[in-house]
Amino acid sequence: MTRPFHQGHTDPTVQPVPASVVEQVDAADTTLHNPKRAVVSVGANLGNRLETLQGAVDALADTPGVRVKAVSPVYETEPWGVEPGSQPSYFNAVVVLRTTLPPSSLLERAHAVEEAFHRVRDERWGPRTLDVDIVSYADVVSDDPRLTLPHPRAHERAFVLAPWHDVDPGAELPGRGRVGDLLDAVTREGVTLRKDLELRLPE
Repeated sequence: MTRPFHQGHTDPTVQPVPASVVEQVDAADTTLHNPKRAVVSVGANLGNRLETLQGAVDALADTPGVRVKAVSPVYETEPWGVEPGSQPSYFNAVVVLRTTLPPSSLLERAHAVEEAFHRVRDERWGPRTLDVDIVSYADVVSDDPRLTLPHPRAHERAFVLAPWHDVDPGAELPGRGRVGDLLDAVTREGVTLRKDLELRLPE
């Protein structure tokens, strides 16, 4: 049985967005601002993982210039690059956005959301309260070291590809091909769909 996750406003980084701003952002979806489609992955393996992921989704939705269009199912994933059993497992999901923000501003927002949930970057492959990664932004392909697009390892990570394919079966990863084909080429070992968990799509 699927258990919806219902909780109040969980974004610690902003005050509630005024209705006038929400109306402007809604208008930006269909007018001159030319919104772009972006895909963001979220993951957590410390604390209340589901609550943290919901908080991240809410924080993204509360960002002027960003509209959350879809939220994937939740997957539980064994950590990468560490000894088995040395860290808690991750909860992972993918969020599909429409945004009028440029990639650099979306990255700044992603980092702000991570910091609000006390993300620490001391150790590569270390445990994380929250990871927010931009997987793709429109059809942009860039090797900018600050923000490589698409994410340089997304094509080999089932914990990104599986939830993305669930929420958008026809999706393509720029420069790499169809997400479904990429998913067929990687192992799903250690990546498990959690049918008992669900993230709420912000209203």
